[in-house]
Amino acid sequence: MNITNRIASELGLSEQQVERAIELIDEGNTIPFISRYRKEATGGLNDEVLRSLDERLRYLRNLEERKQEVIRLIDEQGKLTAELEKAINDAEVLQRVEDIYKPYKKKRATRASKAKERGLEPLALIILGQKETEGTPEKLAEPFVNPDKEVPDIASALQGACDIIAEMISDDADLIGLIREQAAGNANIVTLATDPEAESPYEMYYDSSEGVSKIPNHRILAINRAEKEKFITAKLVTDEDAMRRLIAGEYIKNRRSIFTELIEVTIDDAYKRLIFPSVEREIRGMLTERAEEEAIRVFASNTRSLLMVPPVKGARVISIDPGYRTGCKVAVLNEYGKLLAYTTIYPTAPKNDVEGTEKILTKLADKYRINTIVIGNGTASRETEEVVAGWIRKSGRDIRYTIVNEAGASVYSASKLASEEYPDLDVTTRGAMSLGRRLQDPLAELVKIDPKSIGVGQYQHDMNQTKLSQALANVVEDCVNSVGVDLNTASASLLSYVAGVSMNIAKNIVAYREENGIFSNRKELLKVPKLGPKAFTQCAGFLRISGGTNPLDATSVHPESYDTAAAIIEKAGLKLSELGGGVSDIETRLAGAMGGKLSVKKLADELGIGHMTLSDIISEIKKPARDPREDAPSVVFRSDVRSFDDLEEGMELSGTVRNVVDFGAFVDIGVKNDGLVHISQISDRYIKHPMDAVSVGDTVKVRIISIDKAKQRVGLTMKGLSQRR
Repeated sequence: MNITNRIASELGLSEQQVERAIELIDEGNTIPFISRYRKEATGGLNDEVLRSLDERLRYLRNLEERKQEVIRLIDEQGKLTAELEKAINDAEVLQRVEDIYKPYKKKRATRASKAKERGLEPLALIILGQKETEGTPEKLAEPFVNPDKEVPDIASALQGACDIIAEMISDDADLIGLIREQAAGNANIVTLATDPEAESPYEMYYDSSEGVSKIPNHRILAINRAEKEKFITAKLVTDEDAMRRLIAGEYIKNRRSIFTELIEVTIDDAYKRLIFPSVEREIRGMLTERAEEEAIRVFASNTRSLLMVPPVKGARVISIDPGYRTGCKVAVLNEYGKLLAYTTIYPTAPKNDVEGTEKILTKLADKYRINTIVIGNGTASRETEEVVAGWIRKSGRDIRYTIVNEAGASVYSASKLASEEYPDLDVTTRGAMSLGRRLQDPLAELVKIDPKSIGVGQYQHDMNQTKLSQALANVVEDCVNSVGVDLNTASASLLSYVAGVSMNIAKNIVAYREENGIFSNRKELLKVPKLGPKAFTQCAGFLRISGGTNPLDATSVHPESYDTAAAIIEKAGLKLSELGGGVSDIETRLAGAMGGKLSVKKLADELGIGHMTLSDIISEIKKPARDPREDAPSVVFRSDVRSFDDLEEGMELSGTVRNVVDFGAFVDIGVKNDGLVHISQISDRYIKHPMDAVSVGDTVKVRIISIDKAKQRVGLTMKGLSQRR
């Protein structure tokens, strides 16, 4: 197999792009570095395509290694033929390789292997030969009766021979492939309740049947969880007669043979005892793998959207982590996230100290010039919000508030990392502080938390945790590197996601900064222990230094391109010191220097660099270190509280998308529970998945179409409403 050709074909890329990308990956370059600084080599492949390429590369290389291993193992048994070797080499998926290898694989003792030990394989081959022979199967089996070999009678001889044939059928790679294909296309997943009277979230699966080829991914995961929690049983149901006919078509060659009836019985046994249980496991596994891949993709996309929510600059924050008995923990932060004060208020039951709460809020707001209040969305959030909104209304202050998702805050506040960062603070204060910082800079704060705990997605605890963790780590890495990191303020957690920087190196950077003061230029990174030239090449362009000795250190221009950037600035009639906050008319200046028209290709040739790299450098000079989060929807702030009782069908509202799942999107409309926009209500046009139309963090217009007061559920629609995109 030519791996380069295969990947190019699958991903719709040129062979040259794939070849260069593979070379760069094999050289140890990170995906963010290749995507940002090796565009000419790959033809501008972005990080998403490069990660898909890398994943396929690892799979196909593993496939080739497994093929060679299987060929070696069969050859060692002296059973390798040219035809068999070709079949293995032609296999395009691991499953096919394992199907071919199955007959040669060492097995634990089976009925067939025991029958072979008793000398019954020749009888099995006679039966399978199906020659027109006079007499009966019993007559032909007589010579194989041998009590010394545990074949006491004719019935035992025939049964042993049939056991051998049944295993031969179940080991037929081509046949199993056909049966698997038939099951994947035509079988049903049937579920039944273990206790039909039991109440559970899975009641829709108490008596259901759905085709394997049609069942949605989220229902597969729900069935798996319901089965695991023992509310239901689930099984694969196939057309057994059709499957038997399929096998018979391959193994009954002569209907006039005296062995036909015996083979038909053996086919039934082979299917029920050996083939179906295996195919059922494989189909259920295939469905689960497919559903997990989709769920991981959704989770990763939601996480990306959440991490790329724009920071709220200039917010001086009172951050409140709501609670009942122990009160609400309060942290006060300046616009840079520095903790100024912390305390506890008791606006909720059992104390209901609204007056005392208002006095504290007034004192903190005046003393620290507060303009924003953040409230966690957990326990007692609704009650706390009512008090805060009432205080804002009565005080007449120009203060806004917003609700922040608490998911993962308790995980972070009790973590080793949090205790290392703030050893003098208790867990609850760390949690309140983290909520406020999520508003001020979501990316910098959320990287401190295991992405699985952020709370966007579905069934994340039921899926392959290794795959999920890797996918989410990739998303965080891509987000961090696309935004860039302030070298002189970033935490070790944030630095550890920079391309080429491990957690140990990140801690060394922080330690170096604490010991020697702030970095004045990127070259100083080479003095950090364990950060050598290779790591420097990978990370330098993503680490920014504001107010350093070289203005280019504040941009995403890589140090390897500094000479080129300096030449561009000089050609534009400027000095490097004039770079500052950007040169908005850089293109006009360059056009003037080139006779009135800017030709990027011509200038690139003149400077000896690629035109994509040149375009990136010009963009950075025009607007240094532009934050891609600027394009994302801004945070929705509130000034008053909305009650569930205020809601009416037909009411139109604005809300924030908090989570996107296979069947719809959950939107925060200002009441305790998020409303659901089912996939059928998201768009006036057909969409395959909710993510085709909405993302976490989007501000959307919705209309209420149903209200369930008993369950506190709200059904929403986005249809017929003009959405700002």
